[in-house]
Amino acid sequence: MIRAAERFYQRDLGIPILLGRRNIIEHIAATHDIDLDHVAIVNPATSSELPVFCKRLERIERYRHAGLKNSTEVMTRPPYFGAMMIQYGLADAMAGGINTSGGSLLRPMLHLVKPLPFADVISACTLVELQSKQFGDDGVLFFADTGIVPDPTMQQLATIAVQTGLFARQVFGKRPRIAMLSFSTKGSARTPSTEKVAGAVELARHIAQKTNAEITIEGEMQADAALDPAIAQLKLETSHVGGKANVLVFPDLNSGNIAVKLVHLLAGAKTYGQILMGFTRPAADISRGCTVDDIVAIAALVGLQAIEYRKLHPPDQDHSE
Repeated sequence: MIRAAERFYQRDLGIPILLGRRNIIEHIAATHDIDLDHVAIVNPATSSELPVFCKRLERIERYRHAGLKNSTEVMTRPPYFGAMMIQYGLADAMAGGINTSGGSLLRPMLHLVKPLPFADVISACTLVELQSKQFGDDGVLFFADTGIVPDPTMQQLATIAVQTGLFARQVFGKRPRIAMLSFSTKGSARTPSTEKVAGAVELARHIAQKTNAEITIEGEMQADAALDPAIAQLKLETSHVGGKANVLVFPDLNSGNIAVKLVHLLAGAKTYGQILMGFTRPAADISRGCTVDDIVAIAALVGLQAIEYRKLHPPDQDHSE
């Protein structure tokens, strides 16, 4: 993480902030010849913001009802302190979790960061960069949900599709092509699972229209029909997505997560995630297997999100306590 912070600044991607004990961070940097110039270091335990953050935590209903005894102990944990920082505009985005389990970053985000107005579910997506440039958008695709919702309802699946599409729209700079995946293409098989996906397509289109989201959504369709133009011609009469999808929405977490691991291990794809979606502040839960360059790329992605989020969701500015 320290080396990634150095590289993030060197590549002119933004100003990195490391949360932790300064003496330890500086010792590691010196030991590994890492330049901390223009890298901010904040120790939650000694920060002037800690008392303010503790008061805010104590006012949250969830913690009041749970009989919170030591708000300082909670707020000195970097994921909680970081979540407060992004909620109140002291940082623009957060990336972390490389040394912990997934829930350690997601939990404070859920408790402390406001959700998007239309988000009835929090989800995660992974950016996949294939060696072959023939698929997606010059080899780049988004997979979702790859980290949070085990068995989404029809409504949740629709929301996941729109959330991922909005993020892809920001990254690609143009209207994304979203395929809602199944083992069936346009009713070739009928089961509760395929009907859920087909229903989610219609709901997603309704959400997109309601929120003026510039995205194209089609399904249900099989993965080959979504990615291979020749197969799409056979299985789909006319389609704006078939054969050229750059966003793949999976019917459940099993299939989404397995797909990411398979393309990474078997096809040599680079994968960047989990990007958390459904919050008014951008954040990413970094996998424990990430390299330095992976971390830099993920931080750049949430930094890109932050540019748009800053316009749409101004930070809370309550510093009156």
